[in-house]
Amino acid sequence: MESSVTGPAPSEPLGRRIARLRSTRALTQQQLAQRVAISRVALSNLESGRSVPGERTVALLAGLFDLEPAQLVEDTDYPTAKADRLPLAVARYTHAEMLEALLQRDLTWLEGAPRKVARKVLARWRTDLAAELDVTADPLERARLEGLVQRTASTHLDG
Repeated sequence: MESSVTGPAPSEPLGRRIARLRSTRALTQQQLAQRVAISRVALSNLESGRSVPGERTVALLAGLFDLEPAQLVEDTDYPTAKADRLPLAVARYTHAEMLEALLQRDLTWLEGAPRKVARKVLARWRTDLAAELDVTADPLERARLEGLVQRTASTHLDG
């Protein structure tokens, strides 16, 4: 990765990129700040270019934007010395997103399963999702989990 110090000028300031990615996901500054455990003011300072995010914040933001850290800072004004310390990979999906993918896989599989099996599997999903809702504080994750609960309730597979 080339830096603005040794290579061509960055194509986009990192703060502007973060703001653009946040906007495309329809997140407010407050929502994104909560997801990466910084204040809204700190995020505003990052987006406006008044401050430079640390490696931890870049890694968390990259995961939320479904990118690797190097992809998030590539061709930006992020300092090369900091970019060199970024992890190569980060978790790119939340627990609720993983559950959504697994539920979809199970619902597809249950289309051809006996009703008795479908009822048992869906009952387990409902129990597990209820347990997840009990421990999930993030409003966006809660909304995703509530949608999954609704999907298990509205399916015709256990009827």
